[in-house]
Amino acid sequence: MRPPMRRLALLALLVLSGCFYPADRGRAIEAKVDRLSADNTRLSEELKQAREELAATLPRIDTKVGEVTRALEGLDKAARRNDADIGIQLQKTVEDLAQLRGQVETYLYKIGELETALGKLTAEAEKKLLAQQGAEAVKEAEARKQAEALQRPTDKKEFLALAQQKAKARELPLARQLYSEFMKKWSKDALMGEAHFGMGETYFTEDKCREALFEYGKVIQDHPKTPSAPAAYLRSSDCFAKLKMKEESRLALEELVKSFPKSDAAKTAKTRIAELDKAKKKPAPAPAPPKKGTP
Repeated sequence: MRPPMRRLALLALLVLSGCFYPADRGRAIEAKVDRLSADNTRLSEELKQAREELAATLPRIDTKVGEVTRALEGLDKAARRNDADIGIQLQKTVEDLAQLRGQVETYLYKIGELETALGKLTAEAEKKLLAQQGAEAVKEAEARKQAEALQRPTDKKEFLALAQQKAKARELPLARQLYSEFMKKWSKDALMGEAHFGMGETYFTEDKCREALFEYGKVIQDHPKTPSAPAAYLRSSDCFAKLKMKEESRLALEELVKSFPKSDAAKTAKTRIAELDKAKKKPAPAPAPPKKGTP
């Protein structure tokens, strides 16, 4: 395997194995929690800032307390000073201390509010995650029940065709169940590449690109001669693009053209590469001329 091709395969595998949540949790988190992340980040930053301000204020309070203490201890030594001067100085110190105490109470109140908001967001995210996981579990349970009642062919080609038929009918959890059974039963067969591609297609249909990339990566890395290998490159490019991984998306197209130059998928890849090059060379729009009367 050439270095770029190996790099693409590893990238596809890393997307699921190390960089993201497992499929059963990652899908729920992305579907339900992503929109909370901005608020969570903002509140975390505000909380951090409030803590830093509090940390900076506490030493000033300690200093003032020390000043008050020293002032009280030195009252007997200040008998020579005017009583009014002593009273003014003591009053000012007490007022400064009260002001600092007020600032600390404000910071503590703000921190409490931020912590409450963060707790609420976390609880909401966990609730939605559990609900999503529950929905996924129900779908998987229904798929297993349907699979148990389904008459399975004994011929491997017919078995694979049945899984493909269920995927085409958008019975995706059932199709995945059948693909999974095929992989366990015929793990050394040449049709494994098609099974992995079919499994990837069920995820791609649901816009679950991380899971799909894992399956396409298996096709590219372990079954490069399977008929769907060119399509696996093309789909990988689509998935990387959806994940905002532009460099990897283009790399998949380039490797497709190099590895399968005569395939229909390669023709599509060439068109996409040309479009990318054209967009890259397109000059930035010129600024609009100033309106009349504008200095």
